[in-house]
Amino acid sequence: MKLLVLGGTIFLGRHVVDDALARGHDVTIFHRGQHGAELFPEVERALGDRDGGLDALTGRTFDAVIDTCGYVPRIVGASAEFFADATEHYAFVSSLSVYADDSEPGQDESGPIVTLEDPAAEEITGETYGGLKALCEDAVTGIFGDRALNLRPGLIVGPHDPTDRFTYWPSRVARGGRILAPAPESGPVEFTDVRDLAAFLVHAAEHRTGGVMNATGPSLARPTFGEFLAACREVAGSDAEFAWADEAFLAEHEIHPWMDLPLFAGTDVPGFNTRDTSAAVRAGLAFRPMAETIRDTLAWARSRPGDHEWRAGLSAEREAEALTLLP
Repeated sequence: MKLLVLGGTIFLGRHVVDDALARGHDVTIFHRGQHGAELFPEVERALGDRDGGLDALTGRTFDAVIDTCGYVPRIVGASAEFFADATEHYAFVSSLSVYADDSEPGQDESGPIVTLEDPAAEEITGETYGGLKALCEDAVTGIFGDRALNLRPGLIVGPHDPTDRFTYWPSRVARGGRILAPAPESGPVEFTDVRDLAAFLVHAAEHRTGGVMNATGPSLARPTFGEFLAACREVAGSDAEFAWADEAFLAEHEIHPWMDLPLFAGTDVPGFNTRDTSAAVRAGLAFRPMAETIRDTLAWARSRPGDHEWRAGLSAEREAEALTLLP
Protein backbone atom coordinates (compact mmCIF):
# COMPACT_ATOMS: atom_id res chain seq x y z
CA MET A 1 0.00 0.00 0.00
CA LYS A 2 1.20 3.48 -0.86
CA LEU A 3 0.48 5.51 2.25
CA LEU A 4 0.79 9.24 2.82
CA VAL A 5 1.03 10.49 6.42
CA LEU A 6 0.33 14.16 7.01
CA GLY A 7 2.59 14.81 9.96
CA GLY A 8 4.78 11.80 10.63
CA THR A 9 7.49 12.80 13.06
CA ILE A 10 5.70 13.75 16.29
CA PHE A 11 3.97 11.29 18.65
CA LEU A 12 1.00 9.72 16.84
CA GLY A 13 2.43 10.42 13.41
CA ARG A 14 5.74 8.74 14.12
CA HIS A 15 3.98 5.67 15.53
CA VAL A 16 1.77 5.48 12.43
CA VAL A 17 4.91 5.49 10.27
CA ASP A 18 6.53 2.86 12.50
CA ASP A 19 3.53 0.57 12.22
CA ALA A 20 3.11 1.06 8.47
CA LEU A 21 6.78 0.29 7.83
CA ALA A 22 6.58 -2.82 10.02
CA ARG A 23 3.71 -4.03 7.78
CA GLY A 24 5.80 -3.47 4.65
CA HIS A 25 3.97 -0.44 3.26
CA ASP A 26 5.46 2.27 1.05
CA VAL A 27 5.27 5.40 3.20
CA THR A 28 5.61 9.07 2.34
CA ILE A 29 5.66 11.74 5.05
CA PHE A 30 4.48 15.29 4.42
CA HIS A 31 5.64 17.73 7.09
CA ARG A 32 7.34 21.07 7.58
CA GLY A 33 10.74 19.61 8.37
CA GLN A 34 10.93 21.25 11.78
CA HIS A 35 11.02 18.02 13.82
CA GLY A 36 12.36 14.51 13.51
CA ALA A 37 14.92 15.00 10.77
CA GLU A 38 16.79 11.99 12.15
CA LEU A 39 13.77 9.69 11.98
CA PHE A 40 12.97 7.19 9.22
CA PRO A 41 15.92 7.72 6.84
CA GLU A 42 14.37 5.10 4.54
CA VAL A 43 11.12 7.03 4.13
CA GLU A 44 10.37 9.55 1.39
CA ARG A 45 9.71 13.04 2.71
CA ALA A 46 7.80 15.85 1.06
CA LEU A 47 8.35 19.18 2.78
CA GLY A 48 5.89 22.02 2.96
CA ASP A 49 3.26 23.78 5.02
CA ARG A 50 -0.16 22.24 4.47
CA ASP A 51 -1.67 25.74 4.67
CA GLY A 52 -1.43 26.39 0.95
CA GLY A 53 1.82 24.48 0.52
CA LEU A 54 0.92 21.01 -0.74
CA ASP A 55 2.55 21.59 -4.11
CA ALA A 56 5.31 19.06 -3.38
CA LEU A 57 2.63 16.36 -3.75
CA THR A 58 1.04 17.62 -6.97
CA GLY A 59 0.36 14.77 -9.38
CA ARG A 60 1.03 12.07 -6.77
CA THR A 61 -1.46 9.32 -5.97
CA PHE A 62 -1.75 7.19 -2.85
CA ASP A 63 -3.86 4.28 -1.72
CA ALA A 64 -4.61 6.04 1.55
CA VAL A 65 -3.93 9.28 3.42
CA ILE A 66 -3.76 9.51 7.22
CA ASP A 67 -4.14 13.04 8.57
CA THR A 68 -2.71 13.19 12.10
CA CYS A 69 -2.31 16.94 12.46
CA GLY A 70 -5.45 18.76 11.29
CA TYR A 71 -7.04 21.41 13.50
CA VAL A 72 -8.38 24.19 11.26
CA PRO A 73 -11.37 23.37 9.00
CA ARG A 74 -10.21 25.58 6.15
CA ILE A 75 -6.82 23.86 6.04
CA VAL A 76 -8.16 20.33 6.53
CA GLY A 77 -10.80 20.96 3.87
CA ALA A 78 -8.13 22.16 1.44
CA SER A 79 -6.07 19.04 2.11
CA ALA A 80 -9.05 16.77 1.57
CA GLU A 81 -9.94 18.55 -1.65
CA PHE A 82 -6.32 18.31 -2.85
CA PHE A 83 -6.40 14.52 -2.46
CA ALA A 84 -10.01 13.96 -3.52
CA ASP A 85 -9.00 12.24 -6.76
CA ALA A 86 -5.56 11.16 -5.58
CA THR A 87 -6.43 8.61 -2.90
CA GLU A 88 -9.03 5.96 -2.17
CA HIS A 89 -9.21 6.57 1.58
CA TYR A 90 -8.75 9.54 3.92
CA ALA A 91 -8.50 9.04 7.68
CA PHE A 92 -8.77 12.12 9.87
CA VAL A 93 -7.74 12.05 13.53
CA SER A 94 -10.42 14.03 15.32
CA SER A 95 -11.20 14.10 19.06
CA LEU A 96 -13.81 13.19 21.66
CA SER A 97 -13.89 16.94 22.30
CA VAL A 98 -16.36 17.22 19.42
CA TYR A 99 -19.14 16.07 21.76
CA ALA A 100 -21.36 18.70 23.32
CA ASP A 101 -22.74 16.49 26.09
CA ASP A 102 -20.74 14.51 28.64
CA SER A 103 -23.56 14.21 31.15
CA GLU A 104 -24.42 10.56 30.45
CA PRO A 105 -22.03 7.58 30.59
CA GLY A 106 -21.63 5.12 27.75
CA GLN A 107 -22.59 7.36 24.82
CA ASP A 108 -21.76 6.27 21.28
CA GLU A 109 -21.01 8.32 18.16
CA SER A 110 -24.59 9.58 17.81
CA GLY A 111 -24.34 12.17 20.58
CA PRO A 112 -24.78 15.91 19.93
CA ILE A 113 -21.78 17.77 18.52
CA VAL A 114 -20.26 21.09 19.56
CA THR A 115 -21.00 24.06 17.32
CA LEU A 116 -18.97 27.25 17.14
CA GLU A 117 -20.57 30.67 17.39
CA ASP A 118 -18.18 31.76 14.63
CA PRO A 119 -17.65 28.91 12.13
CA ALA A 120 -14.88 30.95 10.50
CA ALA A 121 -12.82 31.02 13.71
CA GLU A 122 -9.32 29.59 13.42
CA GLU A 123 -7.74 30.34 16.79
CA ILE A 124 -7.31 27.07 18.68
CA THR A 125 -8.26 27.43 22.33
CA GLY A 126 -9.87 25.27 24.98
CA GLU A 127 -13.21 26.77 23.97
CA THR A 128 -12.84 26.33 20.20
CA TYR A 129 -10.88 23.07 19.92
CA GLY A 130 -13.86 20.69 19.86
CA GLY A 131 -15.90 22.82 17.49
CA LEU A 132 -12.98 23.18 15.10
CA LYS A 133 -12.40 19.42 15.06
CA ALA A 134 -16.09 18.87 14.35
CA LEU A 135 -15.95 21.22 11.37
CA CYS A 136 -12.80 19.45 10.16
CA GLU A 137 -14.76 16.19 10.20
CA ASP A 138 -17.52 17.81 8.17
CA ALA A 139 -15.00 19.04 5.61
CA VAL A 140 -13.46 15.59 5.17
CA THR A 141 -16.79 13.79 4.97
CA GLY A 142 -18.16 16.38 2.56
CA ILE A 143 -15.42 15.52 0.09
CA PHE A 144 -14.76 11.82 0.69
CA GLY A 145 -18.15 10.58 1.87
CA ASP A 146 -17.97 6.94 2.92
CA ARG A 147 -14.31 6.87 1.87
CA ALA A 148 -13.54 8.94 4.97
CA LEU A 149 -12.77 7.74 8.48
CA ASN A 150 -13.23 10.30 11.24
CA LEU A 151 -11.58 8.80 14.30
CA ARG A 152 -12.30 10.30 17.71
CA PRO A 153 -9.68 9.41 20.32
CA GLY A 154 -9.62 10.75 23.85
CA LEU A 155 -6.32 10.94 25.69
CA ILE A 156 -3.57 9.39 23.56
CA VAL A 157 -0.73 8.09 25.72
CA GLY A 158 2.57 6.25 25.59
CA PRO A 159 6.20 6.74 24.58
CA HIS A 160 7.08 10.10 22.99
CA ASP A 161 3.96 11.83 24.36
CA PRO A 162 4.86 15.55 24.48
CA THR A 163 1.98 16.50 26.79
CA ASP A 164 2.92 14.57 29.98
CA ARG A 165 -0.79 14.14 30.72
CA PHE A 166 -0.34 10.40 31.26
CA THR A 167 3.40 10.19 31.84
CA TYR A 168 3.06 12.19 35.07
CA TRP A 169 1.42 9.30 36.91
CA PRO A 170 3.84 6.41 36.21
CA SER A 171 6.75 8.77 36.87
CA ARG A 172 5.28 10.21 40.06
CA VAL A 173 4.29 6.79 41.42
CA ALA A 174 7.77 5.47 40.67
CA ARG A 175 9.22 8.12 43.00
CA GLY A 176 7.11 6.63 45.78
CA GLY A 177 5.96 8.16 49.04
CA ARG A 178 2.60 9.76 49.72
CA ILE A 179 0.85 10.86 46.53
CA LEU A 180 -2.09 13.23 46.10
CA ALA A 181 -4.78 11.46 44.06
CA PRO A 182 -8.24 12.65 42.94
CA ALA A 183 -11.23 11.01 44.62
CA PRO A 184 -13.24 8.98 44.06
CA GLU A 185 -10.92 6.02 43.83
CA SER A 186 -13.66 4.23 41.89
CA GLY A 187 -13.81 6.87 39.16
CA PRO A 188 -13.36 5.57 35.58
CA VAL A 189 -10.26 6.10 33.45
CA GLU A 190 -10.03 5.99 29.65
CA PHE A 191 -7.02 6.36 27.39
CA THR A 192 -5.53 4.80 24.26
CA ASP A 193 -1.96 3.67 23.82
CA VAL A 194 -0.60 5.58 20.85
CA ARG A 195 0.72 2.37 19.32
CA ASP A 196 -2.75 0.79 19.39
CA LEU A 197 -4.27 3.86 17.78
CA ALA A 198 -1.55 3.93 15.12
CA ALA A 199 -2.05 0.24 14.37
CA PHE A 200 -5.78 0.77 13.94
CA LEU A 201 -5.28 3.72 11.59
CA VAL A 202 -3.02 1.62 9.36
CA HIS A 203 -5.42 -1.33 9.59
CA ALA A 204 -8.31 0.94 8.62
CA ALA A 205 -6.34 2.25 5.65
CA GLU A 206 -5.60 -1.30 4.52
CA HIS A 207 -9.28 -2.21 4.68
CA ARG A 208 -10.61 1.20 3.54
CA THR A 209 -12.67 1.44 6.72
CA GLY A 210 -14.92 4.49 6.74
CA GLY A 211 -17.32 6.11 9.15
CA VAL A 212 -17.16 7.88 12.49
CA MET A 213 -15.70 6.02 15.46
CA ASN A 214 -14.75 6.69 19.06
CA ALA A 215 -11.28 5.38 19.78
CA THR A 216 -10.69 5.44 23.50
CA GLY A 217 -10.98 2.73 26.01
CA PRO A 218 -10.93 -0.03 26.70
CA SER A 219 -14.71 -0.21 26.62
CA LEU A 220 -14.69 -3.52 28.49
CA ALA A 221 -13.00 -3.85 31.86
CA ARG A 222 -12.47 -0.09 32.02
CA PRO A 223 -10.03 0.56 34.90
CA THR A 224 -10.83 2.74 37.87
CA PHE A 225 -8.43 5.45 38.97
CA GLY A 226 -7.49 3.30 41.95
CA GLU A 227 -6.74 0.31 39.74
CA PHE A 228 -4.70 2.47 37.40
CA LEU A 229 -2.54 3.90 40.19
CA ALA A 230 -2.15 0.47 41.75
CA ALA A 231 -0.91 -0.83 38.39
CA CYS A 232 1.58 2.05 38.21
CA ARG A 233 2.86 1.09 41.67
CA GLU A 234 3.18 -2.57 40.75
CA VAL A 235 5.02 -1.83 37.50
CA ALA A 236 7.39 0.61 39.20
CA GLY A 237 7.88 -1.54 42.30
CA SER A 238 7.48 1.55 44.47
CA ASP A 239 6.25 2.15 48.01
CA ALA A 240 3.67 4.73 46.90
CA GLU A 241 0.71 5.50 49.16
CA PHE A 242 -2.30 7.31 47.71
CA ALA A 243 -3.98 10.16 49.56
CA TRP A 244 -7.41 10.60 47.98
CA ALA A 245 -8.64 14.21 47.92
CA ASP A 246 -12.21 15.09 47.03
CA GLU A 247 -13.15 17.81 44.57
CA ALA A 248 -14.04 20.30 47.29
CA PHE A 249 -10.52 20.08 48.69
CA LEU A 250 -8.97 20.32 45.21
CA ALA A 251 -11.07 23.36 44.32
CA GLU A 252 -10.29 25.06 47.62
CA HIS A 253 -6.58 24.74 46.94
CA GLU A 254 -6.82 25.56 43.20
CA ILE A 255 -5.69 22.14 42.08
CA HIS A 256 -7.32 21.73 38.71
CA PRO A 257 -8.58 18.56 37.00
CA TRP A 258 -6.87 17.31 33.85
CA MET A 259 -3.70 19.42 33.91
CA ASP A 260 -2.75 19.47 37.62
CA LEU A 261 -4.10 15.95 38.12
CA PRO A 262 -4.08 14.35 34.65
CA LEU A 263 -6.67 11.76 33.57
CA PHE A 264 -9.13 13.21 36.09
CA ALA A 265 -11.88 15.27 34.47
CA GLY A 266 -14.11 15.75 37.51
CA THR A 267 -17.29 13.99 38.56
CA ASP A 268 -19.62 16.47 36.87
CA VAL A 269 -18.89 14.96 33.42
CA PRO A 270 -19.68 11.24 33.90
CA GLY A 271 -19.70 10.66 30.15
CA PHE A 272 -16.15 11.92 29.64
CA ASN A 273 -14.29 8.74 30.61
CA THR A 274 -16.99 6.28 29.58
CA ARG A 275 -17.42 6.64 25.82
CA ASP A 276 -18.62 3.61 23.88
CA THR A 277 -15.87 2.40 21.51
CA SER A 278 -17.56 -0.81 20.35
CA ALA A 279 -17.77 0.35 16.71
CA ALA A 280 -14.00 0.77 16.47
CA VAL A 281 -13.42 -2.51 18.31
CA ARG A 282 -15.61 -4.31 15.78
CA ALA A 283 -13.55 -2.68 13.03
CA GLY A 284 -10.28 -3.93 14.51
CA LEU A 285 -9.18 -1.57 17.30
CA ALA A 286 -7.44 -3.55 20.03
CA PHE A 287 -6.04 -2.44 23.38
CA ARG A 288 -2.84 -3.79 24.88
CA PRO A 289 -2.65 -4.51 28.63
CA MET A 290 -2.56 -1.37 30.77
CA ALA A 291 0.59 -2.53 32.54
CA GLU A 292 2.44 -2.64 29.22
CA THR A 293 1.54 0.96 28.46
CA ILE A 294 2.62 2.03 31.95
CA ARG A 295 5.91 0.11 31.76
CA ASP A 296 6.91 1.40 28.33
CA THR A 297 5.90 4.97 29.12
CA LEU A 298 7.92 4.91 32.33
CA ALA A 299 10.96 3.49 30.55
CA TRP A 300 10.75 6.21 27.91
CA ALA A 301 10.25 8.94 30.52
CA ARG A 302 13.37 7.79 32.34
CA SER A 303 15.36 8.18 29.12
CA ARG A 304 14.61 11.91 28.92
CA PRO A 305 17.01 14.56 30.24
CA GLY A 306 16.91 15.07 33.99
CA ASP A 307 15.98 18.72 33.55
CA HIS A 308 12.87 17.91 31.49
CA GLU A 309 10.26 20.60 32.08
CA TRP A 310 6.96 18.89 32.86
CA ARG A 311 3.92 20.15 30.97
CA ALA A 312 1.29 18.56 33.19
CA GLY A 313 0.93 17.40 36.76
CA LEU A 314 1.67 18.95 40.13
CA SER A 315 5.15 20.11 41.01
CA ALA A 316 6.73 18.39 43.99
CA GLU A 317 6.38 21.60 45.99
CA ARG A 318 2.67 22.09 45.29
CA GLU A 319 1.90 18.46 45.99
CA ALA A 320 3.80 18.49 49.29
CA GLU A 321 1.99 21.62 50.40
CA ALA A 322 -1.41 20.14 49.55
CA LEU A 323 -0.62 16.91 51.37
CA THR A 324 0.12 18.80 54.57
CA LEU A 325 -3.36 20.34 54.38
CA LEU A 326 -5.26 17.17 53.51
CA PRO A 327 -7.30 15.90 56.48
